[in-house]
Amino acid sequence: MMARKAKKGLSEKHKKVLDVLANFTVENGYPPSIREICTEADISSTSVANYYLDRLEQLGYIERDRKVSRGLRLIKEFGETIQETLEKSAETINELLRIPIVGRIVAGEPVPVPESSFSQTHSDDMIDVARNLLPGYSIDKLFALEVSGDSMIDAMVNDGDIVIMQQPQDNVKNGDMVAVWLNDRDETTLKYLFRENGGVRLQPANPTMEPIYIDDASTVDIQGKVVMVVRQIESH
Repeated sequence: MMARKAKKGLSEKHKKVLDVLANFTVENGYPPSIREICTEADISSTSVANYYLDRLEQLGYIERDRKVSRGLRLIKEFGETIQETLEKSAETINELLRIPIVGRIVAGEPVPVPESSFSQTHSDDMIDVARNLLPGYSIDKLFALEVSGDSMIDAMVNDGDIVIMQQPQDNVKNGDMVAVWLNDRDETTLKYLFRENGGVRLQPANPTMEPIYIDDASTVDIQGKVVMVVRQIESH
């Protein structure tokens, strides 16, 4: 993302929202939805996102048309014109990472999968992601999966979305969203992972679904953890 000078009255989160508006508009040709702002700016709910947008509107940084889907327009930035900002954003996002989409992952009850691991699967399907959206990640450790199911909808991961995964390392923590292979039954699923009392709890982000409890943690093979969600483009 672009570095900018601080502006009185704006928090770091306000500036993050402005960055998301500028970069998303350049990359897609239209402004983000409220849910996409939540995802890209790491905001917990649409009501909180609306709070930041209302403040930015009051300060004259954006215009909003609440009667229209994606009714947001960025009208000024931190000491530079919006055209200058968009030109700089375009230069930044021109460098893309090509990440292989190696298969589908069920965000629901586990389902049988082939014996080979995700990271070893060869695929001609690729997804392009701006390098600046994945700072610090090595391209040879990244792969993508298409989500099937709705067990992670409260984490804003919906059916048909693409999750960018980092191959597992020692830093997988409780609460990380991971793709796991249950090697005692050749099944896979996408869930939040919690290690508890020698076992594992696989927690969905859907209040209508129950967690999956695994007594033997050695049967849970972490294939990768989610580092980014690429949302389906909504109709507009």
